[in-house]
Amino acid sequence: MDEQPSPSQGRSQGPTGEAGQKPGRPLDPRAELSEFLRTRRARLKPEDVGLPDFGRHRRVPGLRREELAQLAGVSVAYYTRLEQGNGRNVSGEVLDAIARALRLSGAEHAHLTHLAKPKQHKKKPSGRPQQVRVAMRQLIDTFDSVPAYVVGRRSDIVIWNRMAAAVFGDWSEMPAQERNWARLVFLKPEYRELFVEWERKASDIVSYLRMDAGCHPDDPRLSALVGELSVKSEEFRRLWATHDVKEKSHGVKRLHHPLVGELTLSFETFKLVDDEELSMITYHAEPGSPSAEALRLLASWGTDATRAGTSAPRA
Repeated sequence: MDEQPSPSQGRSQGPTGEAGQKPGRPLDPRAELSEFLRTRRARLKPEDVGLPDFGRHRRVPGLRREELAQLAGVSVAYYTRLEQGNGRNVSGEVLDAIARALRLSGAEHAHLTHLAKPKQHKKKPSGRPQQVRVAMRQLIDTFDSVPAYVVGRRSDIVIWNRMAAAVFGDWSEMPAQERNWARLVFLKPEYRELFVEWERKASDIVSYLRMDAGCHPDDPRLSALVGELSVKSEEFRRLWATHDVKEKSHGVKRLHHPLVGELTLSFETFKLVDDEELSMITYHAEPGSPSAEALRLLASWGTDATRAGTSAPRA
C-alpha cells in the first residue's frame, strides 16, 4: 500500500516556499532531512532500479518507502523514521546504503550525511566578515586578462579583480550586503540579461545555497537570505523546493555583455586551503576565439569598460 502524504506534502506552501518556514528563522534540520529524502525518492521510478512498475496502482510519485528500504537493506520502520527526520542514531554504513539506493551524486551523498549527522562547527559571529589573505588578494590582482573573484558562505562575493568587474559589473558600487550571487541573480534584472542560460545559473546558485544550508543550518544570515528571496522571487521558491544540491566545480558560462556581446567562458573553482568556506572562481576563453578577443578589449578598457557597462543599454 502506498504511504499517505506527510503533513508537509498535504499543506499548501506559504510565501517562503516551505511550509512553516518564516524569513530569518533557522532552518529545521529534521525537516530538511525529511524533505531531502522524500524528494530524492520521488524522482526515482521503479524501472530505474530494476523493480516492476504497477503504474496504475501507484498513488505517489517515485518509489514507495518499502521499495527503497528493500533496496537499501534496512527495515521499512527504520527508513520511515529516518525520512521523518530522525537521523540521530543512524550509522555511516546505513547512510551509504541509502545513498546508493537513491542513486545520489557525491554532493547529494555529502549533503545527506550533513543533514543526518551534523558536525559540531565552532560558531563564528554572524556579522564577522569573511577574510581573504593579503597574498591572495595580490595574486588575484595580477590576473590581467582573467576575471576572478572569491566567494564565501551564502554565495557572498568577498573580493574580485578588475577583470571580474569589467565582465560582471562593478560590485564596489554596491552595498556590501548586495554583493551576493543569489541576490544578484534573482533580484537584479541586468543579471537575468547577462546570463544567456539564466535558468541554469539560477538553479546552480540555489543548489549551492542548499549545500551550505546542510552544513550550517543555524546560520541566521543564511536563513534571512533564504527568507528574503523566498518572499521576493517566485522562481527562487520553486527552485528551493526541489532540494537539489551541488558543489561548485567547473564548466562553461555563456554571457551577453552590453559592450562586447556574446562571451563563452570556461570557469574553474579552487577551494582555498586555509578556509574551506572560501573558493576562488576564474574564467577564461579559448585562445584565439572571439571571446578571447572580447576579454582582451575589456582588459584594455579597464575601469572605463566597467563604468560603460553599467550604463550602456542592453540589446
